[in-house]
Amino acid sequence: MIYLDTHVLVWLYASGGKNISPDAYAVIEAAEDMRVSPMVLLELDFLHEIKRISVSSNEIFTYLHHHLGLTVCDRSFADVVANASTQNWTRDPFDRLIVAQAALGKDQLISKDATIQVHYSETLW
Repeated sequence: MIYLDTHVLVWLYASGGKNISPDAYAVIEAAEDMRVSPMVLLELDFLHEIKRISVSSNEIFTYLHHHLGLTVCDRSFADVVANASTQNWTRDPFDRLIVAQAALGKDQLISKDATIQVHYSETLW
């Protein structure tokens, strides 16, 4: 199982993954179970509201669900928040919850974020 960070969804939707590293893209193409944290969808909506992206989370998710089989993780929110409270390396609530979602199962997270890469050993880029 792999998880995708927010910017990865945007790049898959907008450019077919051209901004994604070849190693990360190969993992995405081979993935049988690809998920996102619900927090990624909220972050996409924040980005849409401030005009950093031009489409809603629903449009991005629907497209990637149909084309890549992407699903939203349904792990217990209470469990995710409990794990996120241990992710004290950042004050960014999005990053804390996105990492926590993957960390619950020690699953890979595809992210270009250098801070996440340093603090979550299962990050791939």
